[in-house]
Amino acid sequence: MGMRGIHTSINDIRRAIFTEVARLSYNYKDGDLSEMELIPYRIIPGEVSTYRESVFLERAIIEERMRLAMGLPKRSAAEHAPVSLGAEECVHPEKYYQPPLINIIKFACHSCPDNKVVISDQCQGCLARPCSQVCPKDAIYFEGGKAHIDETKCIKCGRCMGVCQYGVILRMERPCAKACGMKAIYTDEYGRAEINQDKCVSCGMCLANCPFGAIADKAQIFQCIQAIRSETPVYAAIAPAVAGQFGKDLTPEKMRAAFKAIGFTDLVEVAIGADLCTLQEAEDFIKEVPEKLPFMGTSCCPAWSVMAKKEFPQYAECISMALTPMVLTGRLLKKEHPDCKVAFIGPCAAKKLEASRRTIRSDIDFVLTFEEVAGMFEAREVDFNSLEEIPVPNAASADGRGFAVSGGVASAVVNCIKHTHPDLEIKVEHAEGLDNCRKMLQLAKAGKYNGYLLEGMACPGGCVGGAGTVELITQAANEVAKIKKKTAKAHAYESEYETILPSLEE
Repeated sequence: MGMRGIHTSINDIRRAIFTEVARLSYNYKDGDLSEMELIPYRIIPGEVSTYRESVFLERAIIEERMRLAMGLPKRSAAEHAPVSLGAEECVHPEKYYQPPLINIIKFACHSCPDNKVVISDQCQGCLARPCSQVCPKDAIYFEGGKAHIDETKCIKCGRCMGVCQYGVILRMERPCAKACGMKAIYTDEYGRAEINQDKCVSCGMCLANCPFGAIADKAQIFQCIQAIRSETPVYAAIAPAVAGQFGKDLTPEKMRAAFKAIGFTDLVEVAIGADLCTLQEAEDFIKEVPEKLPFMGTSCCPAWSVMAKKEFPQYAECISMALTPMVLTGRLLKKEHPDCKVAFIGPCAAKKLEASRRTIRSDIDFVLTFEEVAGMFEAREVDFNSLEEIPVPNAASADGRGFAVSGGVASAVVNCIKHTHPDLEIKVEHAEGLDNCRKMLQLAKAGKYNGYLLEGMACPGGCVGGAGTVELITQAANEVAKIKKKTAKAHAYESEYETILPSLEE
């Protein structure tokens, strides 16, 4: 589960950066980005460092985070370059970030030990010494009445851990590597973390779990605000995982006013797109499983679908072709307001990658996380308590709003199928976390899930555990459940948009 929901200094730093970048964009005029030089001093004032060995290092890290938050590439510590290098490029709303999306700021990386078995100083030097008895490599020796491990002999099998009666033998793992379900993180020549971009699916679990805040994804806060300040209407498409993410003062009834206060034309729930996605997946499932396909996987989580197609190419067509709720909502908005721009606001880093695909660029213009938008609220000093309540049109179903929580997508699809085929029994399996998703697909490959609907979610607990969320995962899931209870329509097949679905799929 990692550190989500525990408020740490890393949250404070990230929030400060998103706020400053938002402020920079709201105040920007005439190509002047000189303010970028001052921001690190505002965030880390004074001469004494707070978190690291030097105030200079802290500010250097802030500079890189700020660049990434503006969609700019990192600079190398080996070359001189002003913090605003290339920044004028990012002021264009059309500018997509330059890949890669997920970045390790090398001089913020702690070079954590990775996969190392260690004996803590609480070893009692017992008489039985079972650790040394079970070690197949004779790697444990005793000195000063305590057990020690000879690194050159240890094969990290962990047998000693299992037999120590005091439980003082530990496996030290690098938190980012441990959180990565793609095994995409390795060690560079200086012992720092490095991402294998060929394996990475941008789920963002590494950045949510790095206790040194050394990993950041790129953002489009600056560009989105430039679009908001232009003549173009910009709509906020809000993911269902939003429940509770902005604190208890921002109630669902005040959500529309809040987004208008930071400059959006209006807001639409992505749960509407989720209903359309459900209808499409239900129809595909009935048509194709088991006649044409052994099983069907859901499509809405991009990190899961990319992993599935990458690692199980022979089953690529088993992953639903249904457009994701984000894309369907974007298309719906652009059908109703042909010249608008759409910002998807959600919990997810992988959606940034999905939106940058050539086929989707015209549907979604910006992807921001809840955490980034919180910086926009702060930059505009929005007081949630003083906002008026403008009800959100009740177009989405409870099932659509439930997409945010693990198991929600599958149950929405099943409810839809049951409506048209009440006698059909549909077997479902769902997994959360890419490691578990992979295991699910391995079992599917072995024929264990023939005829099943498989739901994959890259994040713990589903989208409510995404890298751009701030709330405790269990708490966020409860908030989603509360909103579902108050929803008038129960199921996706009650969607008023059902008739225009075919025109959106073209």
